[in-house]
Amino acid sequence: AAMVQKYQSPVRVYKHPFELIMAAYERRFPTCPLIPMFVASDTVNEYKSEDEAIHVIERRCKLDIDAPRLLKKIAGVDYVYFVQKNSLNRRERTLHIEAYNETFSNRVIINEHCSYTVHPDNEDWTCFEQSASLDIKSFFGFESTVEKIAMKQYTSNIKKGKEIIEYYLKQLEEEGITFIPRWTPPVACKSESSTSHPRRPVSPAINIPESATKEGLSNKEILNTSSSPSEPTAGTPDDKLDADYIKRYLGDLTPMQESCLIRLRQWLQETHKGKIPKDEHILRFLRARDFNIDKAREILCQSLTWRKQHQVDYILDTWNPPQVLQDYYAGGWHHHDKDGRPLYVLRLGQMDTKGLVRALGEEALLRYVLSINEEGLRRCEENTKVFGRPISSWTCLVDLEGLNMRHLWRPGVKALLRIIEVVEANYPETLGRLLILRAPRVFPVLWTLVSPFIDDNTRKKFLIYAGNDYQGPGGLLDYIDKEIIPDFLSGECMCEVPEGGLVPKSLYRTAEELENEDIKLWTETIYQSASVFKGAPHEVLIQIVDASSVITWDFDVCKGDIVFNIFHSKRSPQPPKKDSLGAHSITSPGGNNVQLIDKVWQLGRDYSMVESPLICKEGESVQGSHVTRWPGFYILQWKFHSMPACATTNLPRVDDVLASLQVSSHKCKVMYYTEVIGSEDFRGSMTSLESSHSGFSQLSAATTSSSQSHSSSMISR
Repeated sequence: AAMVQKYQSPVRVYKHPFELIMAAYERRFPTCPLIPMFVASDTVNEYKSEDEAIHVIERRCKLDIDAPRLLKKIAGVDYVYFVQKNSLNRRERTLHIEAYNETFSNRVIINEHCSYTVHPDNEDWTCFEQSASLDIKSFFGFESTVEKIAMKQYTSNIKKGKEIIEYYLKQLEEEGITFIPRWTPPVACKSESSTSHPRRPVSPAINIPESATKEGLSNKEILNTSSSPSEPTAGTPDDKLDADYIKRYLGDLTPMQESCLIRLRQWLQETHKGKIPKDEHILRFLRARDFNIDKAREILCQSLTWRKQHQVDYILDTWNPPQVLQDYYAGGWHHHDKDGRPLYVLRLGQMDTKGLVRALGEEALLRYVLSINEEGLRRCEENTKVFGRPISSWTCLVDLEGLNMRHLWRPGVKALLRIIEVVEANYPETLGRLLILRAPRVFPVLWTLVSPFIDDNTRKKFLIYAGNDYQGPGGLLDYIDKEIIPDFLSGECMCEVPEGGLVPKSLYRTAEELENEDIKLWTETIYQSASVFKGAPHEVLIQIVDASSVITWDFDVCKGDIVFNIFHSKRSPQPPKKDSLGAHSITSPGGNNVQLIDKVWQLGRDYSMVESPLICKEGESVQGSHVTRWPGFYILQWKFHSMPACATTNLPRVDDVLASLQVSSHKCKVMYYTEVIGSEDFRGSMTSLESSHSGFSQLSAATTSSSQSHSSSMISR
C-alpha cells in the first residue's frame, strides 16, 4: 500500500540580507560538522551565466542515515545518496533547492524543495521555506519503519537548519564579514533593462493589506517574485504562517504539527467558500484529532457548515438573549485564572434548569450557550494579546451548591446533553480546566448521565471538590488568584453573575406553544400519563435483578391530589386483568390505569412498603429516588388522596368540601417517568447516597425522614 506523505514548513525569517545568508549557506559544503550524517558531497554538474547572475550547482550527497542496523543489513546499504540541485539567481535574489533520493528510488520516492527569498516587506531580510513529499512504494515489509525514519529526519532537518545558518553567520562575523554587496550587472554590457529597473527584484514587494500586518502576519511571501509588477495577482499574496508568529500566537508546535496546520489552512483557502476560521481555531480541531489531518478536516468542515447554517458568526452582534435568561441564567465571565485563561463562573446549583427549559424551550438555551462560547473565543484572543503568550482555552468554575433532584429532570438533562454535544463538536479543545465545587450527593447520578457524552480529553480536565474541600490544599487557590475568588465562595470579589433562582411558573410556556416551536420537549414520549380514580390507583412494576440499583421517578400531578407509594414484593404480581376499564384505556394515552397488587395480597405478608407515603398536591412536580436493598419486584403506586374529615367534629371542613367538588368525577391525572440506574454507574458512590436517611442531603421539607428509608423525594411547587 503506497502512502504519500506531504510536509510543509512555516516561513522562517532571518533578519539578515539575502547575500549574507547565501555566504553562510555555502559553508555547509562539502561537509558540515553540525550535520554528522552528512558524510560527503561531490559536485556533479555546474552552470554559471556569463554575467554571474545565475549559478546552478548539482551535488551528490552521501548520508549516513540513523537507521536500525538490521534494516541497513536487509537493504544491503550503508549509505544513502541524494541528489541536490541548487539554483541561485543573484539578480532576483532567490535560491531554490531541489533534492531527491538516488538510492532505492524504485522503492521510496523522497522529494524536497527549499527556497530562500527576499522578505516581501523588508528587502534586508530573508525568508526560508521548506516542503517535502514522501512516497513509500515498498520496503521489504518495513514501510512504516522507513516512514518513521524519514519523518524523524525531516523534523531534525528543520530544527537544525536555523542553527546551522546562525552558526555560520556568527563565524562570518568573527571573520569581520557583516556585509556582502548585492549583485550588479557587469559595467561593460549596460543594457537598457538595468537602467529602467534599478534593483528590479525588490519591486514586487507589494503593499501588504493593512489588516494583515495588524494580525502579526506581516511576513507574507511572494513565490512569483519574477512576475512583472503590473500583474494583478501580486496584489495580495497568499498569506503564509511564519515561525515567529506561530510561537507567539499559537504556541510551541513540532515541525509535524506546524506542517499539518499549514496544509489544512492552505486547503481551506483553496476550497472553502466563506469565512475561514482563525489559525488558533483550526489548530483546536487538529488537537482534538491528535493532528490526524483527514479526521481534523472532516470535523472542521462539519463545524463550518453548521456555523453557516445557524449564522453563528453573527450571534454576538445580532442576537439579544431573552430577559428570562438575563435574569435567571446564573452564569457569567469573571476575570481570568492564574494561567491567564478567561474564567467563566456557573452557579448551576442555583439555576432552575427545568424552569428555564419550560419558559424558553431548548433552542433559546442552546443559542445562549453558543453565544457564551463565541464570547469565550473572543476573550482568548484578547488575553493572548494582553499576556503576550498563546491562550486558546478558558476555565470554567461550576458551583453545585443547591443542586438537587430538580436538576435531574429528564428533559432538562436531555437539553444539557444536546448542548454538550453541540459544544464538543464545534468548540473542541476550548475547555482548559473545569472546577466543580461543592458537589452534593446527587452529583454522581448527574455525572453518570452526562459523562458518556464528554470527550476523553475533556474529561481529564475535570477537578471535582465535595463540600468545602475547595478551600483546602490543592483547592481553588492553586488555580485562581485570591483577589478574584467570588463572594459566594467566601472570597472577597464581588461577582456580577446573576443569582439564578426559580423561574416563576407564570413565565412557563404551554406545551402547545413549545410544540408550535417544534420542540416536543415537554410532551416527549418519555413521560407517560395515567389516570387515578377513587378505588383505582395506577401502578407500575419494576423488576430489580441487582440489589442496590437506584429507581428514580419524576412526575407532575396535573389534576387532583394523590398519594405516592413504593412497595417491594418477592413474587411477581399477576399481569393486570383486562377489565372493562383497563381494556380500552391502556392504549389511549389519556387514561392509562393499571392495578397490579392483587386484592387478596396482604401488606406485610405478600408485599412491604419501602417508603413512607408521600402526599402530592395538584400542580406539584415530584422527583425522587430509592436505593433498592433487595432484588425482586418493586411497585410504584399513585393513589387517589381522599380528604380526612376534621378529627374533632367529624364534620367536613369547608375547604375539604370545596376540594372534593374540584376533583370532578373523582379522577386525578399524573404525568410520570421512571428509570432504573445500575449501581455500577455510580462508580462506587452508592455509599454516599445511603449515608444519611435521605439519599440526598437537605433537599426539602418534603424529604421522607423515616430511618429505614434510603430514598428522597423532592417537591417543587
